[in-house]
Amino acid sequence: MVECDVEGCSNDADKVSRLSPEGFLVGTGNKAYSFREAYKRFSYCAGCHDGLMKSVWSRVSDSGDKSDDHVAPTAI
Repeated sequence: MVECDVEGCSNDADKVSRLSPEGFLVGTGNKAYSFREAYKRFSYCAGCHDGLMKSVWSRVSDSGDKSDDHVAPTAI
């Protein structure tokens, strides 16, 4: 089984996501013709995935500064 991609977590991963452990989409660097080809895949255990999704939701729903240059997961 694949291990969770979150640093310090050694649980078996049961979820796959295009969001990095920091909560951003990370480009593959290749010319891509689809969403699947454009972004790297990460593996997460259920607990880390839930925490990641809560973190992303807090960030995109916050009315604070959104001037960073990361692509929002909701932009696709």
